[in-house]
Amino acid sequence: MALLLYGLGLSAFFIIPIVQPSLASTIHEPRTVLAIEICKKTSNYTFCVESLYADPRTPNADRYTLAYITFGLAYVNATATQDYIAQLLKKKAGHEHDRKQRLRRCQRDYNKAVSSLEAAYNDLNSETFFELADLAGDAARSSKDCQAAFNGTHYHPLGSRNRDLKGLCEICVVVSKLFTGT
Repeated sequence: MALLLYGLGLSAFFIIPIVQPSLASTIHEPRTVLAIEICKKTSNYTFCVESLYADPRTPNADRYTLAYITFGLAYVNATATQDYIAQLLKKKAGHEHDRKQRLRRCQRDYNKAVSSLEAAYNDLNSETFFELADLAGDAARSSKDCQAAFNGTHYHPLGSRNRDLKGLCEICVVVSKLFTGT
């Protein structure tokens, strides 16, 4: 599965069951029109379907539940990546100073991403939806900025995590438009 859920970095904000079905089992499950329509509007349909249907609530999800699922998945990814960055910063490696400097930049970027996703979750709870897409976009930019920290190097310890967060945030943006009509 393209989406790797790195630990369950659950917090007081999110308590979501994460089930990772095999692709074979998801092919024959009924799909909701809403989730499929969301995925059709993303740049990576397969990633979207695999990500959303990793949560057992998706087949019966309305737009609110789908918003909680998508922002929850992005949040879990971002917080797990924060933890992973902290682990990488503790390790000794060649080119130590340069790598640690790049990882610290990513740590700041992921702090911003988590903050944006927490704000989005609060907006969902208060039913103020107009900033959801912007907040998801902010989190996606943070993953892009982290990836840029490693441009020109052969060391890309966060490449798949950055790609996944960017993809999840794209899904969040599409779901957000269900509330704003844009």
